[in-house]
Amino acid sequence: MKTHLAENLKTYGIENWGAGYFEVSDEGNLVVSPDNHRTVEVMRIVEDLNKRGVTCPVVLRFPQILAAQVRKLNECFRNSISEFGYTKLYRGVYPIKVNQRKEVVEEILRAGQRYGFGIEVGSKPELMGALSLEQSPESLLILNGLKDESYVAYSYLAAQMGRNVVVVCESLQELFHVVRMRKKDEPMPLLGFRVRLNARGSGKWQESGGATAKFGLSATELLEAITILTRDGLIGQMKLLHFHIGSQITQIKRLKTAIKEAARVYAKVRRMGVEIEYLNVGGGLGVDYDGSKTSSDSSMNYTMQEYTNDVVYTIKDVCENETVPEPTIITESGRAITAYHQMVITNVVRAIDVAREVNGLKVTDDDPQVVNDLYHIWKNVNPKNYREFFHDANELKDELFTLFNLGYLTLEDRARGETLYWNGCKKILKYAKSARYFAEEFEELQKLLAVKYVCNFSVFQSIPDFWAVGTLFPIMPIHRLNELPTVNATLADITCDSDGKVDQFVDLKDIKDFLELHPYHPEQPYYLGILMTGAYQDIIGDYHNLFGMANEALVIVDENGKYHFQQVIGGDQTGEVLGYYRYPMKELIEGFEKNLMIRVRQGDLDAAQAKKLTDRYKADLARYPYLT
Repeated sequence: MKTHLAENLKTYGIENWGAGYFEVSDEGNLVVSPDNHRTVEVMRIVEDLNKRGVTCPVVLRFPQILAAQVRKLNECFRNSISEFGYTKLYRGVYPIKVNQRKEVVEEILRAGQRYGFGIEVGSKPELMGALSLEQSPESLLILNGLKDESYVAYSYLAAQMGRNVVVVCESLQELFHVVRMRKKDEPMPLLGFRVRLNARGSGKWQESGGATAKFGLSATELLEAITILTRDGLIGQMKLLHFHIGSQITQIKRLKTAIKEAARVYAKVRRMGVEIEYLNVGGGLGVDYDGSKTSSDSSMNYTMQEYTNDVVYTIKDVCENETVPEPTIITESGRAITAYHQMVITNVVRAIDVAREVNGLKVTDDDPQVVNDLYHIWKNVNPKNYREFFHDANELKDELFTLFNLGYLTLEDRARGETLYWNGCKKILKYAKSARYFAEEFEELQKLLAVKYVCNFSVFQSIPDFWAVGTLFPIMPIHRLNELPTVNATLADITCDSDGKVDQFVDLKDIKDFLELHPYHPEQPYYLGILMTGAYQDIIGDYHNLFGMANEALVIVDENGKYHFQQVIGGDQTGEVLGYYRYPMKELIEGFEKNLMIRVRQGDLDAAQAKKLTDRYKADLARYPYLT
């Protein structure tokens, strides 16, 4: 059998967006290489999980990819610091909001221990979680987000625990909270201020920056804060300046502009005699989801090394110009660390094709003329007449529905007419795609003829960013990659919402309206992987239709290339999901039994039948809410 590996690599763009972590085996299976040299086939993992009763949808996590990304980011900064003769250090922090799963945060801290990698939190609950984790002694604990007195009180608690905690004030009111809580004989957290820059980022989250941004102090407010701290004898606690211009910054030029402005603010504050030690350039380091290496919303036009070079060089250049000491550089790069380590595996459960096969369909002279005309188009379309026949077919379709609505056609007539129309269009599209020029009028037809593959997952739970903000994730089969995909398909999930679909896909030069997939055979499992879902998707997942969190498996690949399950975590059970929305298990069962007993008293059920139904109900409350 001829293999189509090379074609499929190009079709799905693995070499463009895979960052060295993904490839295809000779057997046609998707392969993960968590440390760029040991590999494991995803299909083998899925089959193994199935034997253990862990079914789709299932989230696969590869902690070694988290560690690899932490190393890469820190080594890139080390290279830049060495190249440009920068005199201070880099101290990264992981913004816990990107993926709060404990297993994720612990692996990042473990991998970052040698680099003094710390944590950034944006709320009191996140801070309370962080205080239960082990950090390296030299790492930072940075507190962002809006703060009340209770949140600020925990910053003092963190300081008492010996953490290198920095409270980043978003407003003067927060500064007043910090100053008011100071106690003479207790450790006090360091202070930082988020500065509202004029510069803005690029991409979907560019509103995070600019003069009208939600967070941060204006230049006037920053000067007022310095005055207050000087007056109260606390200016020595002011050690950090921070800015953030958005997540997934697509253009390096925008980033350099922001860093230059922030470095200038830092330098001016240093020249005022304030001994700032840290400049936190925030998050925004992008991820190339589509592999295009452009400034599109799903990509970025720079590499990680370019990013670190520009950060280090720009800050050094401004500091030399202003003759001030260089600061220790901090970043809050969460997406770049977490995105690659996770994928969602789903199985196709149904294929919906508007152009169903018409083999065996017969039309006679006794049938309505509109049906005969559509039959003629289907039988006789060819490379010379396909465009004319396309226009005729559309007119005939309109006529078909008009005659049906007026009562002149039977339901059988309408059904045959529809079938002939769509199958005629399928032939027309084939000729249109073979032509030297693919006319624009056929682009919409191509979308309409795409087969809908119904997949066992919820868009709102597993890839909410696709639905909410249009983030594109690489999607591809995890097997059969030595076969040519011949079906243009879109994906539909199992929720009852019309938005529960995926109809845009990554492409190197454009956004595709369909995904090339293999023919679906109901008797054979067909698995798709939604890759690079490690950032934000877990925490903002929605319980639409009460489909809960998916099954999970943490996979480690050893030195011999053998995989091991570090942990397998069952997804939400049906009863648990109902409980989240105030249907306590006890009340569910009592209510169900009460309704059954009404039927028993009416004589419609006997006690044995009622017990059998109750047992089934209890068992199903303990089961996975997705399709099995």
